[in-house]
Amino acid sequence: MITFPIAKINLGLNVVERRSDGYHNLETVFYPVAISDALELTIMNPKFPSAVDCDIKVSNISVEGDEQRNLVVRAYQLLKQDFHQMPRVHAHLWKGIPTQAGMGGGSSDCAYTIRLLNEMFTLSLTDEQMIGYAARLGADCPFFILSRPAYAEGIGERLQPVSLDLSDYYIAVVRPDIPVSTKEAFSLIKPAKPAKNCCDIVMQPIETWRDELVNDFEQSVFALHPEIGAIKERLYDLGAVYAAMSGSGSAVFGIFREAIKIGEYFPEAFTCCKRLTV
Repeated sequence: MITFPIAKINLGLNVVERRSDGYHNLETVFYPVAISDALELTIMNPKFPSAVDCDIKVSNISVEGDEQRNLVVRAYQLLKQDFHQMPRVHAHLWKGIPTQAGMGGGSSDCAYTIRLLNEMFTLSLTDEQMIGYAARLGADCPFFILSRPAYAEGIGERLQPVSLDLSDYYIAVVRPDIPVSTKEAFSLIKPAKPAKNCCDIVMQPIETWRDELVNDFEQSVFALHPEIGAIKERLYDLGAVYAAMSGSGSAVFGIFREAIKIGEYFPEAFTCCKRLTV
């Protein structure tokens, strides 16, 4: 069976306080976008000589690290603990979502694996149960179980639905080849409660977002990497009604009323223009 994990952007991202466990509490609006991976799971032949219950092949965009630490494999392993009857599987993951971009590609792969296993093997998990499994693997993962606009608090795991429809707009994504250290980005932020909540701002006309909707990571990341800040300004020059960095970067997105051939302006980077979805 095959599924298509989608990406997200952050509409506002405020780091409001540091927690006693070393993490930070956030406020953000997650919005799904029509940029996707492709994930196929097939049942492994019982005679296939594999030392693992879930092997994985990743194509199109390379992903660093031990394959058995990939969130697709970890999602399988987590469910296997409770559903011993699940057979071994092969996973093929075609990456279309840029990595290390702040767009949730790994978290989405994780959540969609849980959804696909639930369907393949008739596990009869509810949405709430799948969200619970996803939360054990990453702060952004629960959002992708439903993949609907949501206001997130805590470390990103506490979700409330948001009635926001941007399907008349297009998103242009530019992901420069600049690595951003999330740990370093966090270290340079002074947590503070914003004057206005990002969830309230996104309910306003989109033309007001430029002056009010803030990603707290931009100040520190743009200081370290001015090229990323320059991409945001260039998107505004090209006519974006709103532009921002997603997550802790390095992807920057612009929201446009009309489709734009973004690759003509940023040929050296991962670029994509898609209609926003819900």
